[in-house]
Amino acid sequence: MSTAFPSRPRQMGQRRTFAIVASQYNAEFVQGLVDHARRELEAISPNFSIQTYEVPGAFEIPLMVQEVAGRGVDAIIALGVIIAGETQHANLIAGAITTSLQQLSLTHRLPIIHEVLLVNNAGQARVRCLEEEINRGTEAARVAAQMVQALGSLRSTR
Repeated sequence: MSTAFPSRPRQMGQRRTFAIVASQYNAEFVQGLVDHARRELEAISPNFSIQTYEVPGAFEIPLMVQEVAGRGVDAIIALGVIIAGETQHANLIAGAITTSLQQLSLTHRLPIIHEVLLVNNAGQARVRCLEEEINRGTEAARVAAQMVQALGSLRSTR
């Protein structure tokens, strides 16, 4: 597990809209990601508008992301937790989600931050979702803000 963590970007004064699409499955862990992501976005800028959309499971995340992408948001954070079992089902779901989110990001030219975690057990999920040190919700928020800043700078020089 990487402990490298992006630093908090500089505060952003402009009004931006972020969407969080979160799975209801493995709710305790996903809620930890959502809470940390929201808190970090609010710390980066109190001017951010943050909308949260819930879906039943991780597999439904890309469809909701596609719908939200056309609604004027500046970035989308996809949050979910898949705990691997004895079959390949978790790997198939995770692979489909990864491919779909990447394609949606490129199609919509929109930062879609992928933090749908595939973990081996609840202990791994706890460390990444509920604890502070390497919380992937915090990481996703920082990456989303950094991408909005970077794309904004690039697009303003056209």
